[in-house]
Amino acid sequence: MKKYIFSALAIAAMMVSCNNAGPKMDEQPATAAGNSASGVKIAYVEVDSLMTQYDFAKDYSVTLQKKSNNARNTLTQKGNALQAAVNNFQQKINNNGFQSREQAAGVQAALERQQRDLQELQARLEGELASETAKFNEALRDSLQNFLKDYNKDKNYDLILSKAGDNILLGGKKFDITQDVINGLNKRYKPAAKPAAEEKKEEKK
Repeated sequence: MKKYIFSALAIAAMMVSCNNAGPKMDEQPATAAGNSASGVKIAYVEVDSLMTQYDFAKDYSVTLQKKSNNARNTLTQKGNALQAAVNNFQQKINNNGFQSREQAAGVQAALERQQRDLQELQARLEGELASETAKFNEALRDSLQNFLKDYNKDKNYDLILSKAGDNILLGGKKFDITQDVINGLNKRYKPAAKPAAEEKKEEKK
């Protein structure tokens, strides 16, 4: 029987993996220098920096990583148990360890049910993590958009772009408002209180 290897659940959590060694935040506001020759004010925000320095994104990445690790451990444990049962079944078949064909068929049917259960569990856990990741992405987008609405009341940019990878091939630093946005978002962010049980666990460490 096929041994199921967990992989997809880790991908979403990697998308939001945090780097705690990010550059020190500049508390001074960015200058409103993003004026083009046509008089249109343009700015951009570096998505990678936002994901690694915005406290909300860092906190959520920890949550997603925990869910991913728990799911991986569960699937690995159940997958190993299934593989051990399959190996034992095959050994008994080879050694004529079953009293009858009916007995062997009953064990084989039980293993097939166990295999289907594992497939269903894997699909459910992947779905749960995908749903949690979508929830995070929506919350992050809402948080950023709501902040930029207030932020832009004074800055009056005509266009604020999201810079991810090479979707903006070239952009001068005078158009980069990333650190200013990160500083403002972090000042607004109020992390949810941790459950008492979780706080006690951390104190014991």
